[in-house]
Amino acid sequence: MNADLLPRRTLLALGAALLAGQAFAQASYPERPIRLMVGYSAGGGVDAMARLIAPRLSTLLGQQVVVENRAGAAGVIAGDAVAKAAPDGYTLLLGDSSTLIAKYMQAKLTFDPVKSFVPVAGLFKSPLLIVASNDFPAKNPRELVAAMKAKPGFYSFASSGVGTVQHLGFEMLKGQSGTFALHIPYRGAAQIVPDVISGQVPLGVVSATAGMAQAKAGKLRAVAMMSTDKLPGAEDVAALSTAVPGVDVAPRLFLLAPAGTPAPIVEKLGEAVRTAMSAPDLAPAAALQGAVTDFLPSAALADAMAQESARWGKLISEQKISAQ
Repeated sequence: MNADLLPRRTLLALGAALLAGQAFAQASYPERPIRLMVGYSAGGGVDAMARLIAPRLSTLLGQQVVVENRAGAAGVIAGDAVAKAAPDGYTLLLGDSSTLIAKYMQAKLTFDPVKSFVPVAGLFKSPLLIVASNDFPAKNPRELVAAMKAKPGFYSFASSGVGTVQHLGFEMLKGQSGTFALHIPYRGAAQIVPDVISGQVPLGVVSATAGMAQAKAGKLRAVAMMSTDKLPGAEDVAALSTAVPGVDVAPRLFLLAPAGTPAPIVEKLGEAVRTAMSAPDLAPAAALQGAVTDFLPSAALADAMAQESARWGKLISEQKISAQ
């Protein structure tokens, strides 16, 4: 036997053993708890959805899925942590539309929202609502557009901050309807709603849950849903697209793994999500948190993320929006 063949055969054997070991590890996944990173504080809307889905995934996967909050920079801190994590399926990110927008708003972003992750599955969408003070001269989307056209620049609107989906969604409305309103960035719905009620700011973009509660109490007016999604309890509020076709905006929530995560692990996670999302009690539970179920398998989510990212990039460029 040629002695030169021995090292080659040894290497081949070692390689086969390594591949077999990897295959076994993937087949037995998960063997320990999984961290689900959330880029926002505990108690917020994204955190609530994480805590809704995590225990269901824990049951299906046979290991605890632990929600870990890494708040800051509109989800970027959590995104950075997951992008740098080992691609073994034990560190996941509950991403949202802000993750995609960050690429265009933060010059020193340390990861690419599309390339640094493997899409696992789409989870939810969170419909947004345009609310107005009770004396605002509009009760529906068509009247809203008419009021802004009648007095260009006269009205202002509040959002949860520059570059948020709330802000960009209203900018999309302005661009496609040929209207103008001054943007006033706030920290969140908890500050926006009281100022809309008092008339301090005439218009606000908030989560449907935050807005509908006050609208039903008669304290403000629900003028338009920013998306075409039907949220229980807000069926009577017309979609913005009835006045401005093509405007359909709702923050999307999705599950991501670090780039390089083996396909069998991604598939196993995706199937667990599919099963969890199909439970009959999930949609009503999500609706109580102001969300609608929106399951997408990995490939479909990848397409949706790419399209949404390009959409926001185009809007930010055209409207010359910056974080400064």
